[in-house]
Order: sequence, then structure tokens, then C-alpha cells
Amino acid sequence: MKWLDFTIDIAKETLDRYFKTAVPVAQQYGYMPQKGFKVNEKPTLGNYWPRTVIIGLWDDYGKRVDFVSEITNHVSDFHEMRREIWTSFYLTYWEVKEDQKVTVDRSKFNVMTAYWMDEGSQKDFSEDWLEKVEAKGGTTSLTLIDGTSPYGYYYNPDFLTITSWESKEAFEVFKEEAGTLDSQGLKHINQFILQ
Repeated sequence: MKWLDFTIDIAKETLDRYFKTAVPVAQQYGYMPQKGFKVNEKPTLGNYWPRTVIIGLWDDYGKRVDFVSEITNHVSDFHEMRREIWTSFYLTYWEVKEDQKVTVDRSKFNVMTAYWMDEGSQKDFSEDWLEKVEAKGGTTSLTLIDGTSPYGYYYNPDFLTITSWESKEAFEVFKEEAGTLDSQGLKHINQFILQ
């Protein structure tokens, strides 16, 4: 048991150092910290279970891209720290052309869904999926397409959403209906309950 305690102490120490060294550099590049989400329940679909989902906000897409390639000039062990702190760290960023306010009501049942698709399948499937959300009483807090993952952090779904539901039961009704959508062209899905 001492080994486990020691490992936890090292990760906490590394996390503290990460927040003291890397986060200030990220803020110089335009990073604005946001609240994250816990994922305490097993995924509803897919084969990946992150314990935390973080949505970062950057004031400039170009600076965001530059940060990943330049951070090791400021914090030489940046990537090593991430590997020590987190068991997995996947990353996708999207350029948002217009300002949008994203609100996730934590009193609702919130679900993040990510789809990977064959080229040409995205538009029709995502439109049908979003229509089904609305028809079943869900609201869409966030929809993202055309993301980019930097080297070493590949995740990059073709279509990612956060939807909110009045209850788990309402979401389950939607999930059953969504299963009837044409899945031709779909390659993979991950779906998590956000808390």
C-alpha cells in the first residue's frame, strides 16, 4: 500500500507543478480556464471512459495551435507531466467562427456524444441526429465539427455534441430512438454522462 500512496503523492506534486508552470504559459497564449465535468458512470456507448472532460476556451485559434508546439520551450517536461498525471489525455480543438454562449445546466441530465464517420456521412447523420434530439425533448448545448488533434493527443471525432435532458429516462427514450438512425458510414462512437 505504501507504493500506491507514494504514486498518488507524486502525481499530486506533479499536478501542482503543472498548474504553476504550464497553465500560466497557456494563459499567455490566450487560454481561459473553464469548469470541467466528472464522468462517474460507465459510458453509455463506446469503449473509452475518461474520468474527467475539460472544455478549454482560447481567445485565438492560431495561438492555441502555437501553444502545443511551443510549450516545451517554456516547460521542458510538459508532455511527461501530463503522462504522469493522467492515464489518458486526448485532445481536439475546433475553430469557432462566431462567438457563442455555451450553457450546460448541471441540474439536467447532460450527455456528451462523439461520432467518427466515413467522409460524406457527417452532414446528413448529424442533422438527423440533432432533429431527433429536439423531437425527443432534448436541448443541444454544444455542437462541434471539423476539429483537429495535435500529434500525440489524437481523438478528433467528426461530430461532437453535448445534449441536456430532463431526466435519465428521457435520455434513454432518445437513445433507443437514435439507434434507429441510419448508421451506414459510422465508424465509432463514445458517449458519456457528464456530472
